[in-house]
Amino acid sequence: MICMFVSTTRFLLFCTLLSAFINMPEHPDAFDFRTFLSIPFEIPIIALGLIIVPGKWRGKLAAVVTVLASLLVLLKLADIGTQSAFQRPFNPYLDIKMIGDGWNVLSRSIGTWVGAFAILSGSFSLFIIIGLFYWSCNFLGGWSSKRRLYGCVAVSTALIGLSILMLRSGDEGHAFTVEAKATPYLIQRLDLISHAIADMHRFEVELAQSDPFKGKTELMGRVKGQDVFLIFVESYGRTAVEDTRYSPRIAARFEDMQKSLEQSGFQIASRWVTSPTVAGLSWLAHGTLLSGLWIDSQARYDRLVMSDRSSLNRLFKNAGWETAAAMPAITLDWPESAYFGYDRVYAAKDLGYQGQPFNWITMPDQYTLSAIQKLIRDPQPRRNVMIETALISSHAPWTPVAHMIDWQAVGDGKPFNDQAASGESPAFVWADPDRIRDHYIRTIDYSLEAVASYIRTFGDDAIFIVIGDHQPASVVTGPDATRDVPIHIIAKRTDVVAEFLRQGFNSGLRPVQTESLRMDQLRNLIVELFSGPNS
Repeated sequence: MICMFVSTTRFLLFCTLLSAFINMPEHPDAFDFRTFLSIPFEIPIIALGLIIVPGKWRGKLAAVVTVLASLLVLLKLADIGTQSAFQRPFNPYLDIKMIGDGWNVLSRSIGTWVGAFAILSGSFSLFIIIGLFYWSCNFLGGWSSKRRLYGCVAVSTALIGLSILMLRSGDEGHAFTVEAKATPYLIQRLDLISHAIADMHRFEVELAQSDPFKGKTELMGRVKGQDVFLIFVESYGRTAVEDTRYSPRIAARFEDMQKSLEQSGFQIASRWVTSPTVAGLSWLAHGTLLSGLWIDSQARYDRLVMSDRSSLNRLFKNAGWETAAAMPAITLDWPESAYFGYDRVYAAKDLGYQGQPFNWITMPDQYTLSAIQKLIRDPQPRRNVMIETALISSHAPWTPVAHMIDWQAVGDGKPFNDQAASGESPAFVWADPDRIRDHYIRTIDYSLEAVASYIRTFGDDAIFIVIGDHQPASVVTGPDATRDVPIHIIAKRTDVVAEFLRQGFNSGLRPVQTESLRMDQLRNLIVELFSGPNS
């Protein structure tokens, strides 16, 4: 009697857990109790297999079923993560590297120990659940041969009944459905991997195509004698400009920026550009703009940095500019930098910041720009320099929000310590979507203010390309947002700005076009317009 009770409990647990695994949504917005009312067609098939398989193979089959169920759960958990962050499913072929990147962001946002505890707690809970499932797969313990025969007949009958219901469950009036979900899901995942591999073959063809600028040194003639800035602003996307939740603040910032810049003699041209990524993976956007190739996956990026494709930085270098990168987000070794052709690389540790970090943010944007001036532009004598930087104050978790101080007071960054210690914690901000959105737009506002203030104060006759790297996460944008970001060309050279206006950019900071350029079109466009007709 006790054996029968245990085996019945195992069988019910087997059905319950397997149903939960298979019905588990792969998108965070799809969680609803009705989702779990579907009857997975795979349950009676697997149960029948466990009943009819010979005893010596039953344990091995239970192990295989457990491994497949674990894989299904892990893939769906990964899907929830990538759908939340990047609005796409998880691709094992492309996304394994993001595990390490995700840990870096998590540990710096909420702390190493808290992050480790959260991961270990989640892993332990999942391990217990999977262990219970494996135990439940051995539900035949205590069943006699006669009972297994009855079980086989009962499950076969249920399988036939469910087959009939599955054919009719699409009709109106049925409160539940019978579906085969697991097999199509795993097949689709294999198809996703297959498409990714095929995409890499296509990328090899793109890399093999001739580069119109390769080996040329007589480029950028129109901007000879001037420093050129390429400034990526983290998470600065179209939503910040057009979404009514954010547009009033950014419209006011644009108005103030444009007025002050024009009073200082600067002209502005702007346009929408489509980024290859969303909510993260900023280096894909950097690689796309700088290479002139569409880099929308880690695999493409890894292959790009092993190629001899000329980056925009290297083209400037070949034309006589010194090239420098100021990257406050780089805290580890960065071997990929060799591809881009920088003469000097200033990672976070090289920028001289002695202040406190702003959670994950190593330093505020104003300090980064101040360090560029002090370390790269002020020392004399020097050549003209092409400077690339990626500002990160508008990177999640968007707290605390920095604010501007007098440029002369920036120093080694310690004056920012009070700001770094102020504001709400990431846990508090991220507990409320409205607080997330409020902090997001305040950090974008700050980053734009810092850029405009730097240009007015130190811009001289430099030429500035200011561009968003990607849109923020869907918690900020909402579903179905575009991947567009703004780009601004800011310079005192009316003739240079006019070239961009002739190519479909509009005057002012707010882009007004209905269509956007792809980000991979920018490298060639910038080189052509900076070079002039005779280059």
